[in-house]
Amino acid sequence: MTPTLRPIHKTDLARLVKHANNKAISNQLTDAFPFPYTEEQGRGFIEMTSKNDPRNILAIAIENELIGAIGIHPKTDIDRMNAEMGYWIAEAYWGKGIVTKAIQQMVVYTFDHFPDIARIFARPYGDNLASQRVLEKAGFTLEARFKATLIKNEEIKDEFVYAIRRP
Repeated sequence: MTPTLRPIHKTDLARLVKHANNKAISNQLTDAFPFPYTEEQGRGFIEMTSKNDPRNILAIAIENELIGAIGIHPKTDIDRMNAEMGYWIAEAYWGKGIVTKAIQQMVVYTFDHFPDIARIFARPYGDNLASQRVLEKAGFTLEARFKATLIKNEEIKDEFVYAIRRP
């Protein structure tokens, strides 16, 4: 399956909430991604994604149906040449190579639409082997490992930093 990246629309609300309301997904993301995931949070997310031009958060879609989201978050000040990437996909689509393709598409999109970004990085938890493999398959390189630097669900976690640079 090859995903497409597209803007997130108000009509995506039901699918967004259905797929995002999953503790297994929330457990691998920052605390900003809540569980349970409500319609109110979905409406706020959709509104937030439409504010930037170019858009920095896009739907991961199969046959135009939202199955996840991917975004880059440009940094400021001395980090302004960098952007952090985050992504998630509905559990039913895990292990199908979709996220790898979506990341590759988002890298191209970022370098095409954000000319000042020279480096995109992602920070999976040390125990999130699937996300690490996806990043490696998408061409990212492991740059750093930090022991016991993050806390999620009251558990101390290692932080890995993967990055890809503008060609």
